[in-house]
Amino acid sequence: ADGSHFPIQNLPFGIFSHAARGLDPRPGVAIGDSVLDLRQAAAEGLLDDVPFHAPSVFGGDSLNDFMARPRADWQAVRAWLTGLLGRDAADASLREHPDRQARCLVPRAEVQMHLPAQIGDYTDFYSSREHASNVGEMFRGKGNELMPNWLHLPVGYHGRASSVVVSGTPVVRPKGQLQLDKADPTKGTEHAPCRLLDFELEMGFFVGGDTPPL
Repeated sequence: ADGSHFPIQNLPFGIFSHAARGLDPRPGVAIGDSVLDLRQAAAEGLLDDVPFHAPSVFGGDSLNDFMARPRADWQAVRAWLTGLLGRDAADASLREHPDRQARCLVPRAEVQMHLPAQIGDYTDFYSSREHASNVGEMFRGKGNELMPNWLHLPVGYHGRASSVVVSGTPVVRPKGQLQLDKADPTKGTEHAPCRLLDFELEMGFFVGGDTPPL
Protein backbone atom coordinates (compact mmCIF):
# COMPACT_ATOMS: atom_id res chain seq x y z
CA ALA A 1 0.00 0.00 0.00
CA ASP A 2 1.23 3.50 -0.83
CA GLY A 3 2.53 5.33 2.23
CA SER A 4 2.90 2.15 4.28
CA HIS A 5 5.81 1.76 6.69
CA PHE A 6 6.33 -1.72 5.23
CA PRO A 7 7.00 -1.50 1.50
CA ILE A 8 8.98 -4.16 -0.36
CA GLN A 9 12.22 -2.50 0.85
CA ASN A 10 11.28 -2.98 4.54
CA LEU A 11 9.90 -6.42 5.34
CA PRO A 12 10.13 -7.01 9.11
CA PHE A 13 9.75 -10.48 10.58
CA GLY A 14 7.60 -11.00 13.65
CA ILE A 15 5.28 -13.35 15.54
CA PHE A 16 1.55 -12.78 15.22
CA SER A 17 -1.75 -14.46 15.95
CA HIS A 18 -5.30 -13.98 14.66
CA ALA A 19 -8.01 -15.25 17.00
CA ALA A 20 -10.90 -14.91 14.54
CA ARG A 21 -9.11 -17.15 12.05
CA GLY A 22 -7.96 -19.53 14.73
CA LEU A 23 -4.31 -18.77 14.02
CA ASP A 24 -2.05 -19.40 17.01
CA PRO A 25 1.22 -17.41 17.37
CA ARG A 26 3.37 -17.98 14.28
CA PRO A 27 6.06 -16.29 12.16
CA GLY A 28 5.00 -13.68 9.67
CA VAL A 29 6.31 -10.80 7.57
CA ALA A 30 4.61 -7.41 7.30
CA ILE A 31 4.01 -6.21 3.74
CA GLY A 32 1.91 -3.09 3.25
CA ASP A 33 -1.37 -3.51 5.12
CA SER A 34 -1.02 -7.29 5.38
CA VAL A 35 1.02 -9.95 7.12
CA LEU A 36 2.34 -12.91 5.14
CA ASP A 37 1.82 -16.07 7.20
CA LEU A 38 5.18 -17.86 6.83
CA ARG A 39 3.91 -21.07 8.42
CA GLN A 40 1.07 -21.29 5.92
CA ALA A 41 3.32 -20.30 3.02
CA ALA A 42 5.77 -23.05 3.97
CA ALA A 43 2.94 -25.59 4.28
CA GLU A 44 1.82 -24.72 0.74
CA GLY A 45 5.30 -25.31 -0.65
CA LEU A 46 6.09 -21.68 -1.44
CA LEU A 47 9.39 -21.93 0.44
CA ASP A 48 10.56 -25.23 -1.01
CA ASP A 49 13.53 -23.58 -2.76
CA VAL A 50 15.15 -22.04 0.33
CA PRO A 51 18.21 -23.94 1.69
CA PHE A 52 16.50 -25.37 4.79
CA HIS A 53 13.29 -27.17 5.75
CA ALA A 54 10.95 -24.19 6.03
CA PRO A 55 7.96 -26.02 7.60
CA SER A 56 10.19 -26.93 10.57
CA VAL A 57 11.91 -23.55 10.93
CA PHE A 58 8.70 -21.53 10.58
CA GLY A 59 6.45 -24.03 12.35
CA GLY A 60 6.98 -22.75 15.89
CA ASP A 61 5.86 -19.74 17.89
CA SER A 62 9.15 -17.82 17.83
CA LEU A 63 11.83 -16.77 15.35
CA ASN A 64 14.67 -18.42 17.30
CA ASP A 65 15.12 -21.28 14.83
CA PHE A 66 15.24 -18.88 11.89
CA MET A 67 17.60 -16.49 13.69
CA ALA A 68 19.92 -19.40 14.41
CA ARG A 69 20.32 -20.09 10.68
CA PRO A 70 23.41 -18.74 8.86
CA ARG A 71 23.32 -15.36 7.15
CA ALA A 72 23.07 -16.98 3.71
CA ASP A 73 19.71 -18.48 4.72
CA TRP A 74 18.38 -15.10 5.84
CA GLN A 75 19.44 -13.65 2.50
CA ALA A 76 17.74 -16.50 0.64
CA VAL A 77 14.43 -15.85 2.42
CA ARG A 78 14.75 -12.10 1.83
CA ALA A 79 15.34 -12.71 -1.87
CA TRP A 80 12.36 -15.09 -1.99
CA LEU A 81 10.13 -12.48 -0.32
CA THR A 82 11.19 -9.79 -2.78
CA GLY A 83 10.52 -12.10 -5.71
CA LEU A 84 7.13 -13.11 -4.32
CA LEU A 85 5.72 -9.82 -3.02
CA GLY A 86 7.04 -7.14 -5.38
CA ARG A 87 4.65 -5.45 -7.80
CA ASP A 88 6.63 -6.80 -10.74
CA ALA A 89 7.50 -10.06 -9.01
CA ALA A 90 8.65 -12.86 -11.28
CA ASP A 91 7.17 -15.44 -8.90
CA ALA A 92 3.44 -15.57 -9.62
CA SER A 93 2.67 -18.37 -7.17
CA LEU A 94 0.91 -15.90 -4.87
CA ARG A 95 -0.03 -12.99 -7.12
CA GLU A 96 -2.09 -15.06 -9.56
CA HIS A 97 -3.85 -17.23 -6.96
CA PRO A 98 -6.52 -15.31 -5.01
CA ASP A 99 -7.42 -18.41 -2.99
CA ARG A 100 -3.81 -18.76 -1.84
CA GLN A 101 -3.66 -15.05 -1.04
CA ALA A 102 -6.71 -15.47 1.21
CA ARG A 103 -4.95 -18.26 3.11
CA CYS A 104 -1.48 -16.71 3.35
CA LEU A 105 -2.19 -12.98 3.76
CA VAL A 106 -3.82 -11.62 6.92
CA PRO A 107 -4.95 -7.98 7.42
CA ARG A 108 -2.29 -6.35 9.60
CA ALA A 109 -4.87 -4.29 11.52
CA GLU A 110 -6.51 -7.49 12.78
CA VAL A 111 -3.48 -9.36 14.14
CA GLN A 112 -2.07 -9.44 17.65
CA MET A 113 1.70 -9.18 17.89
CA HIS A 114 3.85 -11.26 20.28
CA LEU A 115 7.50 -11.27 21.28
CA PRO A 116 9.43 -12.35 18.18
CA ALA A 117 11.93 -14.48 20.10
CA GLN A 118 12.34 -16.46 23.29
CA ILE A 119 14.85 -14.39 25.23
CA GLY A 120 16.69 -16.43 27.83
CA ASP A 121 19.06 -13.68 28.89
CA TYR A 122 20.44 -10.39 27.68
CA THR A 123 23.30 -8.01 28.36
CA ASP A 124 22.59 -4.33 28.98
CA PHE A 125 25.46 -2.05 27.96
CA TYR A 126 25.94 1.10 30.01
CA SER A 127 27.01 3.07 26.95
CA SER A 128 25.40 6.53 27.23
CA ARG A 129 27.89 8.98 28.70
CA GLU A 130 25.13 11.43 29.64
CA HIS A 131 23.12 8.76 31.46
CA ALA A 132 26.19 7.34 33.22
CA SER A 133 27.21 10.85 34.28
CA ASN A 134 23.77 11.67 35.67
CA VAL A 135 23.64 8.45 37.68
CA GLY A 136 27.25 8.84 38.83
CA GLU A 137 26.61 12.38 40.04
CA MET A 138 23.72 11.14 42.20
CA PHE A 139 25.93 8.52 43.87
CA ARG A 140 29.39 10.12 43.89
CA GLY A 141 28.80 13.86 43.50
CA LYS A 142 29.66 16.40 40.84
CA GLY A 143 33.17 16.12 39.42
CA ASN A 144 33.35 12.38 40.08
CA GLU A 145 30.55 11.20 37.81
CA LEU A 146 32.28 8.49 35.77
CA MET A 147 34.17 5.51 37.13
CA PRO A 148 37.78 5.41 35.84
CA ASN A 149 37.16 2.34 33.68
CA TRP A 150 34.07 3.73 31.91
CA LEU A 151 36.10 5.33 29.09
CA HIS A 152 38.21 2.22 28.49
CA LEU A 153 35.80 -0.70 28.19
CA PRO A 154 32.14 -1.36 27.36
CA VAL A 155 30.46 -1.68 30.74
CA GLY A 156 27.75 -4.34 30.55
CA TYR A 157 25.59 -6.24 32.98
CA HIS A 158 22.89 -8.88 32.84
CA GLY A 159 19.34 -7.64 32.46
CA ARG A 160 16.11 -9.29 33.51
CA ALA A 161 14.78 -11.11 30.45
CA SER A 162 11.21 -11.04 31.77
CA SER A 163 11.25 -7.25 31.41
CA VAL A 164 11.35 -7.54 27.60
CA VAL A 165 7.75 -7.20 26.45
CA VAL A 166 5.95 -6.53 23.19
CA SER A 167 4.95 -2.97 22.27
CA GLY A 168 1.75 -1.81 23.93
CA THR A 169 2.21 -3.80 27.14
CA PRO A 170 1.24 -1.61 30.14
CA VAL A 171 4.13 -0.61 32.40
CA VAL A 172 3.32 -0.74 36.12
CA ARG A 173 4.73 2.08 38.22
CA PRO A 174 7.25 0.42 40.56
CA LYS A 175 6.94 0.48 44.33
CA GLY A 176 9.79 0.71 46.79
CA GLN A 177 10.90 1.65 50.28
CA LEU A 178 10.92 5.43 50.65
CA GLN A 179 12.04 7.67 53.51
CA LEU A 180 9.16 9.59 55.06
CA ASP A 181 11.51 12.54 55.51
CA LYS A 182 14.45 12.85 53.11
CA ALA A 183 16.40 14.91 55.63
CA ASP A 184 15.79 12.65 58.62
CA PRO A 185 16.02 8.86 58.12
CA THR A 186 15.07 8.27 61.75
CA LYS A 187 11.46 9.14 60.93
CA GLY A 188 11.04 5.81 59.21
CA THR A 189 10.04 4.58 55.80
CA GLU A 190 6.99 3.61 53.80
CA HIS A 191 6.37 1.13 51.00
CA ALA A 192 4.78 3.16 48.22
CA PRO A 193 4.85 3.91 44.49
CA CYS A 194 7.97 5.77 43.39
CA ARG A 195 7.62 9.57 43.54
CA LEU A 196 9.78 10.14 40.46
CA LEU A 197 10.09 7.87 37.44
CA ASP A 198 12.92 8.10 34.92
CA PHE A 199 13.22 6.03 31.77
CA GLU A 200 15.82 5.25 29.14
CA LEU A 201 15.35 5.01 25.40
CA GLU A 202 17.39 1.97 24.38
CA MET A 203 18.07 -0.02 21.24
CA GLY A 204 18.27 -3.80 21.35
CA PHE A 205 20.00 -6.24 19.04
CA PHE A 206 19.34 -9.95 18.70
CA VAL A 207 22.57 -11.60 17.53
CA GLY A 208 21.79 -14.61 15.37
CA GLY A 209 23.67 -16.99 13.15
CA ASP A 210 26.70 -18.99 14.19
CA THR A 211 27.61 -17.12 17.37
CA PRO A 212 30.60 -18.18 19.50
CA PRO A 213 29.82 -20.02 22.76
CA LEU A 214 30.10 -17.97 25.94
